[in-house]
Amino acid sequence: MKYLIAGLIMLASPILAHEMTPTYPQFKSSYIEGIDVVTMTLFNKRADVKHYEIQVFDNNWNGMPFAANSRIIVVNYLQLQRFDIYIKQEMTEQVGYICTLSRIVKSNSDRTAIASRICSKVK
Repeated sequence: MKYLIAGLIMLASPILAHEMTPTYPQFKSSYIEGIDVVTMTLFNKRADVKHYEIQVFDNNWNGMPFAANSRIIVVNYLQLQRFDIYIKQEMTEQVGYICTLSRIVKSNSDRTAIASRICSKVK
């Protein structure tokens, strides 16, 4: 009975996360020779978080080098933020996932907060 009640509470509680599109991004040639670029959009649905870290992984979840305007982006609650990720053309085929990870500011630690990671699978 207690598991049933706990399950119903979990279903009724709101799930807070952020969204990132496109789900299956494709790299294209950038204006810089030898560099590919993909444009991503992040939508923040969390009122308690506004800092997000950009991450790029291969198919084995190993971190990969990339360039962006900033590795940490600020997105206010219910706002959209577009960002570009640049990768060397010879490494584009190795990219498996582009992720954003919510970052909790230590001064906001008066509440229990959970970090969320959202990833897009690269075609």
